[in-house]
Amino acid sequence: MSGRDALESPLRVACLQMEPRVGAKADNLARSLALVAEAAGAGAALLVLPELCNTGYVFATREEAFRLAEPVPDGESCRAWGEAARRLGVTIVAGIAERAGDALYNAAVVLGPDGPVGAYRKNHLWGDEALFFEPGDLGVPVFRTPFGRLAVAICYDVWFPETFRLAALQGADLLCVPTNWVPMPNQPSGLPVMANLLVMAGAHANGLFVAAADRVGVERGQPFLGRSLIVGSDGWPLAGPASPEAEEIVAATLNLSQARRGRRLNDVNHVLRDRRTDLYGEVLGAGIRKGWY
Repeated sequence: MSGRDALESPLRVACLQMEPRVGAKADNLARSLALVAEAAGAGAALLVLPELCNTGYVFATREEAFRLAEPVPDGESCRAWGEAARRLGVTIVAGIAERAGDALYNAAVVLGPDGPVGAYRKNHLWGDEALFFEPGDLGVPVFRTPFGRLAVAICYDVWFPETFRLAALQGADLLCVPTNWVPMPNQPSGLPVMANLLVMAGAHANGLFVAAADRVGVERGQPFLGRSLIVGSDGWPLAGPASPEAEEIVAATLNLSQARRGRRLNDVNHVLRDRRTDLYGEVLGAGIRKGWY
């Protein structure tokens, strides 16, 4: 191995685009585990599942959401994903409805081969989510893993550039995004969907890899976009966008070392060093918090 090769950090990442069905929890979990096994069998070491992938998204009542939610990391779905992570030697990031006492959170769990790594609670709630869930209270944590440093965001979080910036400032190499993207008004034909553009821009402006796993299908009248993708730290897609309609696995091999080297745009400019912190705060007024509790 050359000295240059020794500095590389390759990681095979897969986004598992699937179609959960609201309320069909056992079937959704089984489907997610089948996709996990398929992607791991093809060599992926980090697997990202969609937002609320075990419950579905469009809850009719808070009571329905509460009934389908689970404690984290000790609920049924986390145990099943955790066992798969252990058996297959992979890390899984999965969206889940979390029940914490009487509170509900739109959350994501990070489960590694050696056990739970951490959790994230969605900071920016979209539409009717605010009728069921509490806003996240864990900030934008960064989790240390054997393959590198990762952060998590969920869906609408990527509409806020602070999400990417806080992850990058805390040393994240990769942002994992379980998501349930929906169509935006006035989308021009022939252009990428807004969600894909935002992910690409956030990756480019912060030198972060991004792996965004969306769902497909129509649930209680709400269509979803699909178009899962994996974006390089330069902002250009490495895999995807996936189909707008079909379940699909998109995968790419990332060199996480590029996230750190790639923040230098040329001989002069560096996307983090060039910030004018004399004009605005170093970390945008946000503290650094742990993502496990």
